[in-house]
Amino acid sequence: MNETEIKEKVFDFAAGELLLVNKPYKWTSFDVVGKIRNSFKPLKLKVGHAGTLDPLATGLLIICTGKMTKQIDSFQAEEKEYTGTMVLGATTPSYDMETEVDQTFNIDALTEEQIHAACAQFMGDIQQYPPAHSAVKIDGERLYEKARRGEDVELRLRNVTITEFEITRVELPEVDFRVVCSKGTYIRSLVNDFGKALNNGAYLSRLRRTRSGNFKVDNAWEVMELVNMIRAQKSDTELLTK
Repeated sequence: MNETEIKEKVFDFAAGELLLVNKPYKWTSFDVVGKIRNSFKPLKLKVGHAGTLDPLATGLLIICTGKMTKQIDSFQAEEKEYTGTMVLGATTPSYDMETEVDQTFNIDALTEEQIHAACAQFMGDIQQYPPAHSAVKIDGERLYEKARRGEDVELRLRNVTITEFEITRVELPEVDFRVVCSKGTYIRSLVNDFGKALNNGAYLSRLRRTRSGNFKVDNAWEVMELVNMIRAQKSDTELLTK
């Protein structure tokens, strides 16, 4: 849908709409849902998202409104694509930049060939542990809540599928990559395991979801653009019904 078609389209949010949003850096997925839900006030409308993005990640967030929320599970199950940057030679407890570096490694002996070759062992069906600082629930509580209190957490292996994993830039200590994977894949865990495969360390410094199923971030709204569109359409509807 091009810009003109978007401006002319009349959305029926109560009947159900699927909206693509570019989640901003440091926003939680719930922040985005809350912002959009508030834009419908005083109308109380169901709003949900199909697949959480970490606060430090950006990119495609699928938002469903009204009766479309019943299809969230099917959208959530779709294949995902991400691009990102990892930093070799160090680790953090959260596997990303949420926490400080806790261990460092010498990367002088690492070669670009070794880095590219390490991708192969993560292709296909693999198992990974979620990060201790994650939203996975154990006994009704998020893992990150326990981790932030300094409690030990029991991590359980998850089965995921990596369809594509390629290195797109090597400029040590930074390495850019692109991943296509199944629902439930933790890219932070993939990066941490990648560091281990090189007998080294790695943490995630940048992550962007570029695709979910057939939906691409290139077609996504910026949050405030979407909010302003909803408010404008709501105002037009109110004028027509007076």
